[in-house]
Amino acid sequence: MEIDTDRHTSGSSLMRTGTIARATALSGAALLALTACGGSDDSGDSGSSDSGSGGSSSEKQVNVYGTDGNMGNALGEDFTETGALAGMKGTLPLTELSGDFKDRLLQLNPQLVDYNYAGESYDATMLIALAAQSAGDTKATVFGPYVNALTVTGEKCSDFAACLAIIQAGGDVDYDGFSGPLSFTDAGEPAQASFGLQQFGDDNKIDDSKTQFVIAGDEANATTNAGPAPVANPPASATPLTIGTLLPETGNLAFLGPPEVAGVQLAINDINAAGGVLGSPITLVTGDSGDASTDTATQTVDRLLQSGVNAIIGAASSGVSLTVIDTITQAGVMQISPANTSDQFTTYNDQNLYFRTAPPDLLQARALADLIGADGNNTVGILATNDPYGTGLAENTKNNLVADGLPEDSIQSVIYDPQAANYDAEVQQMTEFSPDAIVVIGFEESSRIIQGLNTNGVGPQR
Repeated sequence: MEIDTDRHTSGSSLMRTGTIARATALSGAALLALTACGGSDDSGDSGSSDSGSGGSSSEKQVNVYGTDGNMGNALGEDFTETGALAGMKGTLPLTELSGDFKDRLLQLNPQLVDYNYAGESYDATMLIALAAQSAGDTKATVFGPYVNALTVTGEKCSDFAACLAIIQAGGDVDYDGFSGPLSFTDAGEPAQASFGLQQFGDDNKIDDSKTQFVIAGDEANATTNAGPAPVANPPASATPLTIGTLLPETGNLAFLGPPEVAGVQLAINDINAAGGVLGSPITLVTGDSGDASTDTATQTVDRLLQSGVNAIIGAASSGVSLTVIDTITQAGVMQISPANTSDQFTTYNDQNLYFRTAPPDLLQARALADLIGADGNNTVGILATNDPYGTGLAENTKNNLVADGLPEDSIQSVIYDPQAANYDAEVQQMTEFSPDAIVVIGFEESSRIIQGLNTNGVGPQR
């Protein structure tokens, strides 16, 4: 899999974030104040422990890290033994969501176990609606140029009714959403973002009491383009704004689907309750993205386009989005993803119709490298899925670690096939390398990899 090396012009400044942002990230990681990833007990004994059923003993403490593809309670459902994930840490795009927002999501779906990307999905929906309202038109080619400017300068607002009042008064909106201030760059993505530093507890679930939040990126890289002026007193639209979803109901990211779907639906409910867009309620057409191993996304996109959608929210997977982005944008329809993080989209030729509320991996890699460094790791192994998300995040993380002072030969990256029958060879490579830290960048297959690491005495459970 080729890695896109043609970075956005602001890439170097994003990678080497401002002094304040970097200090915040380092202090946030340090505040996690965790006892090693295997979790020593209160007696302070951090020596070797039995790795569990079939496992071997290891005197070396190995810290295990995950990222947004596997840092969720859904991962723990594959582990029945107490403490199998205890102490595993990781990073993911995450803001401190209010209790009210979570409660409202739960009213829509009482079965939610995670809220990953729910805020980003809500905000993606809001930006589509505000852009169409500002443009006085439901065609994406008309309202697309308004999106970036809605996230910078202007009068701040955080709900549709308040933002609508500003637009109707001829003002300039600066939408601050549930996922943060957004502050889009010219490429249509956040210049700065909040990341959560999380850890699994003995019950193999995320221990919310240990979650910390850090900031990566620099808001100074946001667009300075004020965009077109809002259309004054636009007439009611003859056709309602129609939004389609391309979110994972099946496939290896299916655990992300429920919070994303709930986030979109909640936003539409709020927008329609405030009068809708251009005098009409939004029409929603839902669809499954599947994953990159199927053509589900292609079939869904064809159906959504035939139904006349003006914008599509999704996909969650960067690899899936790369299979459909041309079809969507060349049809004159907007695509806005709440979860795509591959750096390839920063410079993609997208007809200026692709946006994302999730931050690029260039930013998560900075937060992840800071977390790894704050834990004092001197050698790092990286196991990454072979797709744009996995290879890009692995490369950026390695680059940050090297820039922070780790010798290049102290970092070993292993790229694996997510459809492989097993991951014995990759786990064995990590076992033989015997690093201080192992980073697993993947999706649902991560559980099998971590089970293999546990068996070899180099996983979270030792």
